[in-house]
Amino acid sequence: MSFGQGGEPRWDPWTPGSQQPQWSEQSNDTPDWAALAEASEARNKRRRLWMIGGGALATLAVGAIVAVAVVSANGDAEASDNTSGGQPATADIPSASDEPAPSFAPTSAPPPLDPKDFIASAKKDTAPISAETLFPGTRLTAGGTVYQKGATASTTDCASAVQGSLDQVLATNDCTRVMRVTYSKDGVAVTVGVALFDTEAQATKVKQTADKKSIVTSLPGDGVPAFCRTAICRSTTNSYGRYAYFTIAGFTDGKDVTEQDTAVFAAGDNLEEFTFQRIRERGEAQASAAADQ
Repeated sequence: MSFGQGGEPRWDPWTPGSQQPQWSEQSNDTPDWAALAEASEARNKRRRLWMIGGGALATLAVGAIVAVAVVSANGDAEASDNTSGGQPATADIPSASDEPAPSFAPTSAPPPLDPKDFIASAKKDTAPISAETLFPGTRLTAGGTVYQKGATASTTDCASAVQGSLDQVLATNDCTRVMRVTYSKDGVAVTVGVALFDTEAQATKVKQTADKKSIVTSLPGDGVPAFCRTAICRSTTNSYGRYAYFTIAGFTDGKDVTEQDTAVFAAGDNLEEFTFQRIRERGEAQASAAADQ
């Protein structure tokens, strides 16, 4: 059997297409069975080593894939952390609904002080008062007309400052003082009388029970002659808080007032409104002072 070039191909049982040599009964060459067994064992050993090596490579490849996947996952997590500014994961952040809402004790602003409360009774109406403080200055402008201020007066003898049936009305309701002031303009004069009581109810009662004969006595002086002593004059009666106030208006020359004498009616109305405003302002001033304390 030749192993040189051009000879018969060597049979390899692991190589496809190789041919097993034909052994003829007439051949004197006998196969070397021991050599063939050694060759087969060597090939089997190499095959096992290849399979072991291939398995190790596959294991390394899988490990590489896992490592890449882990690194990739870590990279994404880092990117996510950077994007969120290093904040913990959403599951770690308590939701707004889980946090208790802030609670505040119910509060309310105190109601504003009512100015009328301070002039409704002598207990709260404690600011100093006189004819001069209630009617300050030397003149006043009301209804577009400037009136000159005349004489003022104040007395605790209420009956001495009134006439007709008013003295009895004031006495019945325990009048404590009557203050008067006179204003004049172009021959028309008006005297305002303000009577004080301890309570609003007493002043209201005076207003309700006074009649046409319940008149404050006019106050002359300081350039104003006597008026409305015998002539017909126009009078009014009203009240606010613990104050009852009256007006009497007429001519300084002594003539009677008629319904056509609009200047007299206007003067009486202007002084009545001015008196109401002064009493109300007194309450507002005391309420403001109390609120600042």
